[in-house]
Amino acid sequence: MFRSGEALFMGFVVRKEGQVRGWIDRCPHAGLPLAFPPDRYFTQEGDLLLCGSHGALFRPLDGLCVGGPCAGKRLLPWAVRVEDGDVVVA
Repeated sequence: MFRSGEALFMGFVVRKEGQVRGWIDRCPHAGLPLAFPPDRYFTQEGDLLLCGSHGALFRPLDGLCVGGPCAGKRLLPWAVRVEDGDVVVA
């Protein structure tokens, strides 16, 4: 979560298969954050992102919902990049 004055932004970064992706932390089904409990984004198998509120499942590298109430929709991307080994906002 990032705050600048009154503005609040919630996002998270995924590193998988040597790639880095940033996602806005909001399920396309109901607009709630994905992580419930906090900071738990992946399924136990570690292969998909999980919306803890509704059980929707997302592929971590393209954000496509592959199961649950928002199947076929996508997470909203957050532009990030790797610079000198650190993840920075693009």
